[in-house]
Amino acid sequence: MVHSKEELYTQQEIELSKIAKALSHPARVKIINILNKRGICITGELVDLLPLAQATVSQHLRELKESGIIKGEIEGPRTCYCIEPKMMKKAKEAFTKLFSKLNCC
Repeated sequence: MVHSKEELYTQQEIELSKIAKALSHPARVKIINILNKRGICITGELVDLLPLAQATVSQHLRELKESGIIKGEIEGPRTCYCIEPKMMKKAKEAFTKLFSKLNCC
């Protein structure tokens, strides 16, 4: 019988891996830091704060949004982004749980 690879993992493991993947680029970590400091931010402001092209910033924002870490609301010609608190709390708890169980030598 053939199993899908996702059947081999718990839902928590799959969700945590998606969050980890979304945070796996330093530009995305920087975006999270900026949003944490400011509360909200317009795409153009993020472009001004990062050493990246607008299209690249938009790509990173899309990755973060698809993972559920941030949310974006369209306000006229702009998109305003902010941290999704429920997802960040869930991510923090999942990472804490994962690393608190490590048995290192």
